[in-house]
Amino acid sequence: MPHLIRVDLGEVDYDTAVREMAGWADERRAGVAPDRLFLLSHPPVITYGRRTPPGDLPADLSAIPAVMVDRGGNATYHGPGQLVGYLVMDLRRWGPVDVVRWLELGLIDALESLGFAAHRRDTPPGSPSLVGVWTPGDRKVASIGMRIRGGVTTHGFALNISTDLAVFERFVACSLDDVVMTSLHELAAEQGIRPPSDAEVRDAVAAGLNAALVAG
Repeated sequence: MPHLIRVDLGEVDYDTAVREMAGWADERRAGVAPDRLFLLSHPPVITYGRRTPPGDLPADLSAIPAVMVDRGGNATYHGPGQLVGYLVMDLRRWGPVDVVRWLELGLIDALESLGFAAHRRDTPPGSPSLVGVWTPGDRKVASIGMRIRGGVTTHGFALNISTDLAVFERFVACSLDDVVMTSLHELAAEQGIRPPSDAEVRDAVAAGLNAALVAG
């Protein structure tokens, strides 16, 4: 039965995580490690893909470092209060799959189990990508950017739990000029419910992704 092994990490510097991720992917290609889901957080950093328009980045890069990365997607923010998930999976093992769609559906299942409605959006032709997880009213709560090399995935998603949302006002997130980012804590306050803990979110995400993997 398809299954992701969950690996819980704490806060990891972004550059360190990228170096480690390359090694995790090499281990998977060599068959010496299983499919794994690494759950962690980063100190404040803005990451962006090679096709990101320069105007999307902050005018002042002195406050938060900006790093070009080898994943899909455009500029996004990582920082405290956010759950980052790096997926290192051998897609050759399961055959061709729509891994981004599976990831969206798994995260949606996880959020619904925590009491939050969520959905995915299709991208109209010629428009910036709407990949990710959205709430009713089309606020974005999770961003997704992945790379597939040699049949193995790297990178993954960033889910806002208690993230400082003001940071997203300093740049154009995901090349969407009108995007409004939200967090689980903001949504919980609006619904009058207890916000989930980091541990509860990690458990729900791991369960949701594995359930979606089995269903797919």
